[in-house]
Amino acid sequence: MMKAVGVFLSLLIMGCSAEETDFSASSAALTVSVEQGLVEGIQSPFKHSSGLPVTVFRGLPYAQPPVGDLRWRPPVAPASWQGARKADTFANSCYQPQHTSTFVWRREAFAVSEDCLYLNIWTADTTKKQPVMVWFHGGAHTSGQGHSRIFDGTELAGQGVVLITINYRLGPFGFLAHPLLAGESNHGSAGNYGLLDKIAALQWIRSNAEAFGGDPTNVTIFGQSAGSQSVCALMASPLARDLFHKAIGQSAACVNTIPTQDMDGYERGTKLVNALEANTLGALRGASPKAILAASELTHWADESRITVDGWVLPELPANTFMAGQQASVPLLLGFLADEGVELFPVDAALTEDELNNFLSVLGGDDAQELKGLYAIPGATPGEVQHAVATDYFMAFGMRRWAQYQQAIDQPTFLYFMNHIPPAFHLYMPEPPELSLPGGPRSGGAYHSGDLALVFGNTDKVGFDWTEIDRKVSQNMMRYWINFAMSGNPNGDQVPPWPAFDTTLQNTQVINEAPTTVQGVRRRQLDIMAMPKSSSRERME
Repeated sequence: MMKAVGVFLSLLIMGCSAEETDFSASSAALTVSVEQGLVEGIQSPFKHSSGLPVTVFRGLPYAQPPVGDLRWRPPVAPASWQGARKADTFANSCYQPQHTSTFVWRREAFAVSEDCLYLNIWTADTTKKQPVMVWFHGGAHTSGQGHSRIFDGTELAGQGVVLITINYRLGPFGFLAHPLLAGESNHGSAGNYGLLDKIAALQWIRSNAEAFGGDPTNVTIFGQSAGSQSVCALMASPLARDLFHKAIGQSAACVNTIPTQDMDGYERGTKLVNALEANTLGALRGASPKAILAASELTHWADESRITVDGWVLPELPANTFMAGQQASVPLLLGFLADEGVELFPVDAALTEDELNNFLSVLGGDDAQELKGLYAIPGATPGEVQHAVATDYFMAFGMRRWAQYQQAIDQPTFLYFMNHIPPAFHLYMPEPPELSLPGGPRSGGAYHSGDLALVFGNTDKVGFDWTEIDRKVSQNMMRYWINFAMSGNPNGDQVPPWPAFDTTLQNTQVINEAPTTVQGVRRRQLDIMAMPKSSSRERME
């Protein structure tokens, strides 16, 4: 039973990916100078709501292509170029599976490549020193891209920030850990290359932000799902210190997700490498990308955490770093949605009542039956009850615990809970956006990823069935996020007040048409989950 529970929780971040859309842009160009040479941006093809022109620089390399001998190595600084580099085209997505269809995260064919370490920048004024916001996309660290239309930075950039999105290595290309790779590392480290990519991007941004009107001393990293886990992991990484000054996490933490078994990922990595029949570094680097993905699928490599404890990027479990108060000392804004588990996490239709009780005993200990009662829904199957409990353990409990750790080191911390229900649509497929749900486009509730278009202010660029209420929610969320990026506090004249989180009151901002503050969401459930448990709980995590 413990193994089954562990597998269930290890699968809780499913793949959300993106499909590139090529849309025409104005010929108006702006040229700036970065360390590697001149870059020429273009006017965004989308107008900011105020009419303010915004320039976008697409596909700027922040590292050399991680191919050949650079596959499964830390990123290397990009080479310089002669003349002005035209930054008018998004780079290919990092190598990942294609042609899958899951709820709002459906994706079809799009260009992929191992040559993918590029970023995109939106700015409305290169003469100022504006706050910089750096976005890490989600997708289970196995899929996704930073240049989907839903992440277009025009609207945010037009409100006084420099908005940057990045691509980073995914799946086994970004997170494979194996003794052969550790043996050649100067740090004895293997895996977490996707985190190293983010660190390299932040280093590039620190060196070049001013050219785009950004303030390198005021950088906010933010991400959703696996991107939020990355934000959390970078807060725990000594390699990322001083590269960012504020953090926003949306719908996933890192303080309760890495299993205590196979923490370094070698067991899973060895299975994948054996499936490739590659017993040397040369053979590994000579394997085709398709063969690597096939081996990953065959061995279920991605069923466990992609982020591992490698001894360098992450010297220990992130939870231990946070518990000791050794994480990055920065303001934190974070939260989760009301219906995160819809279509995202699997429901075990075969789960028995006894198996459910065993599961609840692991999470709830002596309070297991009370926990069961708190999730009682007439007619719900044991699998559906487990699904609801496990979703809250992964999302709600993980986010609250992350908030508690940050507040414990006296950093401004702001927790939210979004229960506004947006329409469900193909997030990463502008054509067609329609998604047929039996109960209509809003029958998916406040689903995982339902906040993306709202945070970026892109309800006019993706999806359908948007209302003025949706746009009002979006305006508030953008303002909260931008205020926080500017000052470390989401409050301001244009939005309802948002009190800081503390462990006693647990102030939580409920985000909907009329934001209000409550003292904790699902508080008793999470309190039970937080109580000390037996070693079986540790094995489950």
